[in-house]
Amino acid sequence: MALCALLLALWFASPPCASRVFTNHWAVRISGGAELAERIASKYGYRNMGQIGDLQDFYHFFHSHTIKRSTLSSRGHHSFISMEPKVQWVQQQVVRRRVKRDYKLATPTFSHAQSSPTSSIYFNDAKWSSMWYIHCNGDIHNCQSDMNIVGAWKRGYTGKDVVVTILDDGIERNHPDLVQNYDNQASYDVNGNDLDPMPRYDASNENKHGTRCAGEVAASANNSHCTVGIAYNARIGGVRMLDGDVTDMVEAKSLSLQPQHIDIYSASWGPDDDGKTVDGPAALARQAFENGIRQGRKGRGSIFVWASGNGGRSRDHCSCDGYTNSIYTISISSTAESGRKPWYLEECASTLTTTYSSGENYDRKIITTDLRQRCTDSHTGTSASAPMAAGIIALALEANPLLTWRDVQHIIVKTSRAGHLSAPDWKTNAAGYNVSHLYGFGLMDAEAMVREAERWKQVPAQHICLENADRQFRTIRPEHVVRSMYKATGCTDNANHHVIYLEHVVVRITIQHPRRGDLSINLTSPSGTKSQLLANRLFDHSMEGFKNWEFMTTHCWGEKAAGDWVLEIHDSPSQLRSQKAPGKLKEWSLVLYGTSVHPYSGRSEKPRSAPEQPTEEETLEEYHGLSTEHQRTTSLFTCDPECSENGCEGPGPQQCINCLHYFLKFKNNTRTCVSECPAGFFRDDKRRCKKCSALCESCVGGRSDQCSSCRPGFYLKEGSNTCVPTCPDGFYLQLGKMCRKCSESCRKCSASGICTDCKPGFSLQGNRCQLSCDPGTYYNGHRRTCEPCHPACATCAGTFSACNECAEGYYMEDWRCVSSCSAGYYLAQEQAHLSDALIQSDLQSVFTGTVPPWRHSGLSVLLRDTMVVSGIRTWVFWFIGECVTR
Repeated sequence: MALCALLLALWFASPPCASRVFTNHWAVRISGGAELAERIASKYGYRNMGQIGDLQDFYHFFHSHTIKRSTLSSRGHHSFISMEPKVQWVQQQVVRRRVKRDYKLATPTFSHAQSSPTSSIYFNDAKWSSMWYIHCNGDIHNCQSDMNIVGAWKRGYTGKDVVVTILDDGIERNHPDLVQNYDNQASYDVNGNDLDPMPRYDASNENKHGTRCAGEVAASANNSHCTVGIAYNARIGGVRMLDGDVTDMVEAKSLSLQPQHIDIYSASWGPDDDGKTVDGPAALARQAFENGIRQGRKGRGSIFVWASGNGGRSRDHCSCDGYTNSIYTISISSTAESGRKPWYLEECASTLTTTYSSGENYDRKIITTDLRQRCTDSHTGTSASAPMAAGIIALALEANPLLTWRDVQHIIVKTSRAGHLSAPDWKTNAAGYNVSHLYGFGLMDAEAMVREAERWKQVPAQHICLENADRQFRTIRPEHVVRSMYKATGCTDNANHHVIYLEHVVVRITIQHPRRGDLSINLTSPSGTKSQLLANRLFDHSMEGFKNWEFMTTHCWGEKAAGDWVLEIHDSPSQLRSQKAPGKLKEWSLVLYGTSVHPYSGRSEKPRSAPEQPTEEETLEEYHGLSTEHQRTTSLFTCDPECSENGCEGPGPQQCINCLHYFLKFKNNTRTCVSECPAGFFRDDKRRCKKCSALCESCVGGRSDQCSSCRPGFYLKEGSNTCVPTCPDGFYLQLGKMCRKCSESCRKCSASGICTDCKPGFSLQGNRCQLSCDPGTYYNGHRRTCEPCHPACATCAGTFSACNECAEGYYMEDWRCVSSCSAGYYLAQEQAHLSDALIQSDLQSVFTGTVPPWRHSGLSVLLRDTMVVSGIRTWVFWFIGECVTR
């Protein structure tokens, strides 16, 4: 029975909850002005550190006579401050874990050595020719770098007069590539409470992150140093806020710094991407976001750019990150140079758009500034993607400084393109936009954004419709789906809140559940667009469920709001639960954001991701032709959005003089302009859409080994980039789309890290293939060798304390093999009952056949009998040879 108890204890064990850490800093809201705040602080022994960022009536109080860091909230005379009539709110600050969204590489930095020019635009910066994500090197065929940044530069936009600040661990303001564009008004040291954001130096260069992000945005061009920023004439600042305890107050100060001076805030950090954390901005940070949107940039709204997260390997889902999941942030995803999903990438419905970053080890990474006035070619993760997006947005703001925060998001949605980005879930929503949980609306296009910005008319006012909450309790049973349908009106009865055309959709939800990670949640719009609000998270063992958590989707952008919305919650148990009680959906509601009139009234409504053919009526309209200078004509209609600035001879994409992006040629020698090549075609270096090999759905070239996705019935084979009808040995099928390589020692596998058969010389240990070791030895994973067991062990899983079976003359005692039972122990012959359910779910690999012989942990176990208890057949065993306590 001792063994059974131990097995059950191990099975149901769950990680302990982490304690909160309270600091000796308080946030206090006081009405009545700064002088009153000073008097109240002095009365209760606090020191008033001043207003919290740009948040009016919110003050930072510090108490030197309380514990600096404690797991308990502080109590004492100072606590009575909450009883003051003018004190509206008080909160002791708690440390909030925040991580930078890069990943560690051993790649060294480099100094500036000159390279030869290869592109049509030439800068004398040393690494200009290697900056593949900005321009194509002339020696590379089929270059996929199509964010069209150079195109925006050629139109005269370089970020001039736009201010970007990096919220991070500081920036090296005297770096040769940053000093020319450094803006001290856009900088602050929140950790040190001073004006200098210089990072803290150490031997490991731990605080390099902010400097790297800053260089991507605004590294100076043509200064013979290292690199060129995307907005190389923008002003760049930095906030040092991650190099110390991060609290709600620290975040709020950073997010609300100089909102009338700073245009764009770029953040490449967030809660732990560990696959089990659910966290987001607390009260002060939320207030800072809202104030920035309402009041920043003279009422046009601050632009907050956020990295979507690096938790892909932990199967994290960025919907559990309240920063990227906010309507106020532009959540940026990453793609590798090849257009494939990076291994670290998270997916969620709140992602808006994508830029380049690193991928596999063999993929090129991002070149940027580095600490100690150097440069690096190894900037990685979604950390690299967010500042890249901030730089592109800076180009658009230079083209049109009057853009609001919502205008910027609309322009991104309209101009981002699926292109060569490979994802299994690309879909076209009812408004005609291509969208994916991996990449949002696709890869950013800088030239298209500045062109839209030049002629942009501000979108109508945002309406917010809070639909009534559905408070009917519903039981969430294992292996079942709970469906709840809500008929939304879009608040038709209130003109100030009426939403017809959607932008963001938020689902507020409260769920009680014994294991949060087993839940997946989908939302289907009235138009039939399905958004995955949450995927299963293997490492999320929390019993806390969700309490008024806000899931957000952008996938319904442009669709109609009214109609039947369907919420689906699926419970997929990943292991046996200690809590037998099922989950409960307690409440959910919709918050619909959008407009009551079409946002693009009077303009072309065609999304670039899905160009339409002109109607017969449109083709009958009169056009006046082109002047000899080939300028765009003026007529009753403008040219198709896919036409270049050289103009057109009619309203359709087949009547452009030149194409803005790509063209598709037909057998009758006609052509049409497209924003991206259709399925089964690829783009060559002359902007032509060329046919892929027969089995390819998409590709990067015409050969059969250049596929990036496959036609139905075929799967993309990793490594060879070919399409195969079935996955061969050594590969497994991922998401029904791609044959991924098994681990090196696996002959067959069912998923990454889950082997089902091993190569010669290896044996299956659980779901891993390890070196086959002789009896009396065990596999040492660190040394990758077979090591001898302790003499007392017949078989073992490790050293002396890890015996599986005892040698002759020894007995198992607390998982050790001893020659005789210790004081307080006796040699037992005990009976144990194991139900069919436990055998089949947990011990299936141990028990085989109808009479399962078992040698385990030094015990002889023989089938004695079976019995039926409450309708469940139970095996009865005798355990012989264990030292147990009395």
